[in-house]
Amino acid sequence: MKLEADGKAAFAYTANHALDAGKPTAVFIHGAGLDHSWFGLQSRYFGYHGWNVLALDLPGHGRSAGPALTSIGVMADWVVKVLDATKVQRATLVGHSMGTLVALECAARHPQRVERMALIAVAYPMKVAEPFLEAAKRNVYDAFDMHTIWGHAPQVPLGGNPNPGMWMYGDTQARLERLAPGVLYAGLKASNDYVLTGEVKCPTLFILGKRDVMTPPRAAQALQERIPGAKTVVANFSGHSLMAEAPDATLDALIEFLRP
Repeated sequence: MKLEADGKAAFAYTANHALDAGKPTAVFIHGAGLDHSWFGLQSRYFGYHGWNVLALDLPGHGRSAGPALTSIGVMADWVVKVLDATKVQRATLVGHSMGTLVALECAARHPQRVERMALIAVAYPMKVAEPFLEAAKRNVYDAFDMHTIWGHAPQVPLGGNPNPGMWMYGDTQARLERLAPGVLYAGLKASNDYVLTGEVKCPTLFILGKRDVMTPPRAAQALQERIPGAKTVVANFSGHSLMAEAPDATLDALIEFLRP
């Protein structure tokens, strides 16, 4: 779906279905340097099983016009502008990595617009290693390598992809190579600097990868304690890229959490 948010062109994957006011809506928010296709299996499933789906390309990513937004708060407000543009009053937010922070901030700033929230591969605070930030700032390929290698469990190069016909490392690098200079750095810096100041009270699910080296499960503990009644699912063999490394486990957790 092509739309306009904040006066600029934006894109959201809808699983080839028109939005229906009678259906619940799930909004998928990707991580730094990625795009809507990161949620390919999950967004398509819900789009074909009774949900409106808006798998977003954040500004500067995928098919959405730039420039990239430089703070989590501005990204959260942009998501609400997309909801306004599509006439969606309330939605479930599903975020990955940086997208989890966007979902958090959206729930804190706009609680009336967020029904539920699933946080995939989240840490709080989400500090980014200085060499990674510096490489992204200089726009050198080292940043893409760090993103790709640290973004997957160590066993990934040694085994097959559970999604037939896909190469996890190559798939990630292909997305990163399409970025305009500065886009990856903007997302990493925004994640590194983010501070949650409000309260989050909506039902929340954490989906974490046991072998995640970017956002290890222990790094989510402080946030889990701040959200009353939050539930947690841990994928034992997955790293940071749960939608690719543990696609079925991730989808099953979302189906269970979003069951009417």
